[in-house]
Amino acid sequence: MMQRLLFFLLLLLLSLQVPAQEWKLVWSDEFNAEGRPDESTWNFEQGFVRNHEAQWYQQDNAWQQDGLLIIEARREQRPNPTYDPDSRRWGQQRPTIGYTSACLTTAGKRTFLYGRMEVSARIPTGGGAWPAIWTLGSRQPWPSCGEVDVMEYYPIKGVPHILANVAWGSDRPYDAVWNSRKVPFSRFTDRDPHWAQRFHVWRMDWDETSIRLYLDGELLSEVLLSQTVNGSVGHHSNPFRQPQYILLNLALGGDNGGPIDDAALPMRYEIDYVRIYEQKK
Repeated sequence: MMQRLLFFLLLLLLSLQVPAQEWKLVWSDEFNAEGRPDESTWNFEQGFVRNHEAQWYQQDNAWQQDGLLIIEARREQRPNPTYDPDSRRWGQQRPTIGYTSACLTTAGKRTFLYGRMEVSARIPTGGGAWPAIWTLGSRQPWPSCGEVDVMEYYPIKGVPHILANVAWGSDRPYDAVWNSRKVPFSRFTDRDPHWAQRFHVWRMDWDETSIRLYLDGELLSEVLLSQTVNGSVGHHSNPFRQPQYILLNLALGGDNGGPIDDAALPMRYEIDYVRIYEQKK
């Protein structure tokens, strides 16, 4: 009995001596300057880009102020400079621009492969708002490039939800395989009626085995990389063994955003920081 007790005590002492996993900050943008975001890191999408969204993306709708990156969606009315009544492209079929916003990306400037990404942000929740924190690969077309939606907010059948998604390619072009977690927004506001007025931390932990997505330390979604293998279009490759770049955007309406409440405009999506860590033993 005494020998068994000593054995377990020895195991306990050995476990206490094993160093815990640590995270080393390797890059961040704290948005502490004033004015334009750092163009050595961030690109700005231009025009009507995706998902039949209502907004025209432009650089003027993003700036740094008081330690925050602010992305503002506005009601505007002006001609669409790309308008072509004979075009088959949905963005060129619109004669006017009714709304503007911004989408910032690090494509071609900053990517990461494995590690931890943290984003502290306060999201808008007015009608039509579709804010997101996400990543994409750049070595193949979507969705075989891989997509991670660290955060999306939009209504599903009229009910607001927070989403955490991972997507990769199938055997058909532009047809994604989704691992998606949809959490009713009321789950958070029932705990805290002022949830939307506060900043929250969204986190992605990514290593050689899995991707885990968190909100304020609560695990929302996990997918094993053994599952995230592209179909034939993506040559059966695994997009999450390749680098990804970051996107921050505030969309309006479109395929998922729902009806836009003009009385809620302008809307502000405020980001306190974006941080990338790598793991060390």
